Amino acid sequence: MKRLIYTLLTVLLFSPLAAQEENADIRRGNRAYDREDYAEAEVNYRRALQKNPNSFAATYNLGNALLRQEKFDEAAKQYIRATTQVNAKEEGQKLSKAYHNLGNSFFVLEQYDKAIEAYKQSLRLNPSDNETRYNLVKAMQQQKQQQQPQPQPQQQQQQQDQMDQQTAEQLLQALEQDEQDAQEKAQRKQNKRKELEKNW
Repeated sequence: MKRLIYTLLTVLLFSPLAAQEENADIRRGNRAYDREDYAEAEVNYRRALQKNPNSFAATYNLGNALLRQEKFDEAAKQYIRATTQVNAKEEGQKLSKAYHNLGNSFFVLEQYDKAIEAYKQSLRLNPSDNETRYNLVKAMQQQKQQQQPQPQPQQQQQQQDQMDQQTAEQLLQALEQDEQDAQEKAQRKQNKRKELEKNW
């Protein structure tokens, strides 16, 4: 029993210290992020997570730093973790932002179905977010485009041949028109000479 109480006291006594260190790492990470030193920000957020693996701020900010470094798969994993670290009723705004950025990660990875679902989750928590609504529409458009059948190589070659034939025909018509215009111009000049000769 004494051992259990000692353990609880130890945890309680050291928790505030760990939280302060975690917050200091987050603040250092935020300063690096503001300087656009995303690699340094990542290091600091990871340090904060070593001290408190359940820190929403460290997890979410780490996702942002990874996203800025174009580490989209890793960023998505952090945003997914962040969505499990807060209660939707108490901190819906935070959760909405995590889902929004998760959608952005999936969008860049061209995983439009996952992006759409993440944006929808974000909008459920914050229905007035126009940026998320815009991104949702773009993801739906991209998904629709992605689902359209792509032409087969043989079809592409046939289309190219048709275009080449059409281009050749257009060039031929243009040359024939130029020739006809030149003949008409020569005929007009000849007619003018004849008229001038008659007047003399």
